[in-house]
Amino acid sequence: MTDALEPADEHLVSLSKDGSLHAFNSLVERYQGPVFNLCARLIGDRGAAEDAAQEAFLSAYRSLSRFEGGSFRSWLFRIAANECKDELRRRSRRPSESLASHGIDDDHPFDAPDPSEGAPEYLERIAVGEGIQSALMSLQFEQRQAIVLSDVHGYHYEEIARITGTNVGTVKSRIHRGRERLRGILLERPELFGRRGRSDD
Repeated sequence: MTDALEPADEHLVSLSKDGSLHAFNSLVERYQGPVFNLCARLIGDRGAAEDAAQEAFLSAYRSLSRFEGGSFRSWLFRIAANECKDELRRRSRRPSESLASHGIDDDHPFDAPDPSEGAPEYLERIAVGEGIQSALMSLQFEQRQAIVLSDVHGYHYEEIARITGTNVGTVKSRIHRGRERLRGILLERPELFGRRGRSDD
């Protein structure tokens, strides 16, 4: 959600279509965090996510004349997700690279440290986050995409359907099956939630 004093996406898109690079850079600044987060969740590797996010913005700029309205954020997310899918497809053709080995760097967590939590709590939170990310990477891309759009970015089924180019029924099925799969994987790793699941003595 943008500040009331900031120009609306529609205005920046209109200026960008008229050739204003400054306006498009404003859109990049506005959405570079969410787009990178989406790419990192879908790919599971920071460097590749940065590349995919950059390619997404370049592709969006080149395709801006074809944007016919609606949510610019959703349109951009669709482009970013497609870039991620292409990157994963390229990686699958390189047998020397293991997708499972590409977790998020320990020194670049998604969430900044909470100043009120101590080192043990912070490390535990990071471990849980890495465990969830590892579980996400075991899902089919379409399931992972639907879950990330729903549970991380807060999109409703209808908008996820538009972003993914499918229907609401398929989105619901992907989210349901993906969550069931995630639950099963995480239940096999109770050590991630051991302390959280115990009450204080």
